[in-house]
Amino acid sequence: MTWMVYGANGYTGRLIAELAVERGERPVLAGRSAEKVEPIAAALGLEHRAFDLSNAREHLTDVDAVVHCAGPFAHTATAMVDACLKTRTHYLDITGEIDVFESIGLRDIDARKAGIVLLPGAGFDVVPTDCAAAILKNALPTATHLDLAFVVGGGASAGTTKTSVEAAAVGGRIREDGELKSVRIGHRRRTAYFRSGPREVGSIPWGDVSTAYRSTGIPNITTFTLVPGLLGQLQQVFAPILQTPLVQNVAKSAAAKVKGPDERKRANTRAEVFGEAWDAHTKVECAITTPNAYSLTADSVLRAIGKLDGVAPGAHTPSSAFGADFIRELDGVVVGEVRRS
Repeated sequence: MTWMVYGANGYTGRLIAELAVERGERPVLAGRSAEKVEPIAAALGLEHRAFDLSNAREHLTDVDAVVHCAGPFAHTATAMVDACLKTRTHYLDITGEIDVFESIGLRDIDARKAGIVLLPGAGFDVVPTDCAAAILKNALPTATHLDLAFVVGGGASAGTTKTSVEAAAVGGRIREDGELKSVRIGHRRRTAYFRSGPREVGSIPWGDVSTAYRSTGIPNITTFTLVPGLLGQLQQVFAPILQTPLVQNVAKSAAAKVKGPDERKRANTRAEVFGEAWDAHTKVECAITTPNAYSLTADSVLRAIGKLDGVAPGAHTPSSAFGADFIRELDGVVVGEVRRS
């Protein structure tokens, strides 16, 4: 398979490229700037290409799959998906953006006609949480509610920070009775029983309010992480200011200077996921520990690339593509037993 990493000069794109070479893969590295991509490709001994997404189609005709790493994906995913559909190129990305999941999910029929796989969220966003959702659904097929929580260590990359800047202006999202609903960040708080111990978490907008619904059909979904108690109220007050172009530009300029965790920090930090599903009579829960979120993303993407030939064409979530146990195949992941009450 000939495959490409687009956005290879970004933090996560470069991690994927480096791990690919370690595992004997030879991806084509690409991005908008030849000046930024060429040195990385030269250091790794790989082919490189430079092109804007408006010209993506002509650069994908000989590519079987593209891993799209150039976010925020709200601004870039549609153009790349369009090019992939026209060139019959499998599409993967590392987004966690709810609206991107929703829009790509609507391209399912197009993907089937083209004979390709569309798989957004092939990294930490949302592989561990999506697989946890599927594990819980398998354990309790009658589940009507699903809570998913996560905590991560090690810090964020510039790309993740830019996406968070945009999300902060929007507020929270949940799935209620099958429909997406806007709420304030932290509108619900609860205890999540991670493998390392219980933690108080607050609700946030996370990709699983889209993907877990598609994976499981559970109609009520809320996602959580560590959220200060006042954040929701502050977000409501300052949202109009955060939405202004000036503030967004200033915040994104600052975000661009953020450096992701170095190799030592990635090796010494981990992430955790907790999920709980229930119906009127029964609750089931499961906890998962993973390596650093960025390390897991690189590993997950590479394993996904290697499994694409066995996936039916269409728009997928990680668990619909590879099954609930895909998370167990990743390096350094520990999946706890499902507990029932």
